Amino acid sequence: MSASGGTKAIVAALGANLAIAASKFVAFAFSGSSSMLAEGVHSLADSGNQFLLLIGGKKAQREATPQHPFGYGRERFIYAFLVSIVLFSIGGMFAIYEGCEKISHPHELENWYWPVGVLVFAVIAEGFSFRTAIKESNELRGRLSWAQFIRRAKAPELPVVLLEDFGALIGLVLALLGVGLAVFTGDGVWDGIGTLCIGVLLVLIALVLAAETKSLLLGEAAGLDVIRKIEEATVDGDTVTGVIHMRTLHLGPEELLIAAKIAVQHDDTAAEVANAINAAEARIRAAVPIARVIYLEPDIYSETEAAKGPDREATPGGPTPHATGH
Repeated sequence: MSASGGTKAIVAALGANLAIAASKFVAFAFSGSSSMLAEGVHSLADSGNQFLLLIGGKKAQREATPQHPFGYGRERFIYAFLVSIVLFSIGGMFAIYEGCEKISHPHELENWYWPVGVLVFAVIAEGFSFRTAIKESNELRGRLSWAQFIRRAKAPELPVVLLEDFGALIGLVLALLGVGLAVFTGDGVWDGIGTLCIGVLLVLIALVLAAETKSLLLGEAAGLDVIRKIEEATVDGDTVTGVIHMRTLHLGPEELLIAAKIAVQHDDTAAEVANAINAAEARIRAAVPIARVIYLEPDIYSETEAAKGPDREATPGGPTPHATGH
């Protein structure tokens, strides 16, 4: 799956959330609805999240330095992780607190038509933002389900915007139910219950985002389809006869590191091996354009050593790394 920053989706979400946040705070001022206050803070937090995603995308474009030789591509993962923290702390926890407070001290809504009108406007605006995110995501996800796309996407921005917009739409429905029941029954407790449900929803979404971006921060390998392309491009059937083992790591959404031990003929000269490695690197970059850093180590393939299986202790993070002569 190719990576994309989804800038159009981020900008659409930012514009929608700023307009929605302003309208919700106005509705809260006129009605005193805690659902409106929680939703206003939610939209304000979402706007801050989009700013963070844009900042992360900008910082990730910096050139590599001697201190950071692999560049700054992971800045996008870091800022996406910050988004999950902001959504949890500001959006979710505030809504839970406000909901509990309103349930403990309910009061009748005033000018109920303000929150209802704003919520209808917000549903339309969020629907536009969500539609933009879906359109951009569909260009990348192929045959993957939405859950698989969110789990496997290497660029964090689109999954973040998708989950935020999806959560916002559900939150708006909950707010409408809370306000509607409060108006219909004359009991402000329902407004507090709607607010509490919004807070729980935001916390759950934040936890999902945190788990996915944590995996990206730790370092994820390329997808199976990308690995297959790399293996096919590496082997030429002449000098390079196979891939003994390979490791891949995303340095950023659009930057891939490849380290592989390749099998060569035992009677090849050093010049032939060097030319074969250069040719293999060119084929890999043509097949997988995001392959930015490639290290290929030639070795003589041994069926006896290969039959022993992979040496777990020789892998990164193993107890005692040592050579395994294949």
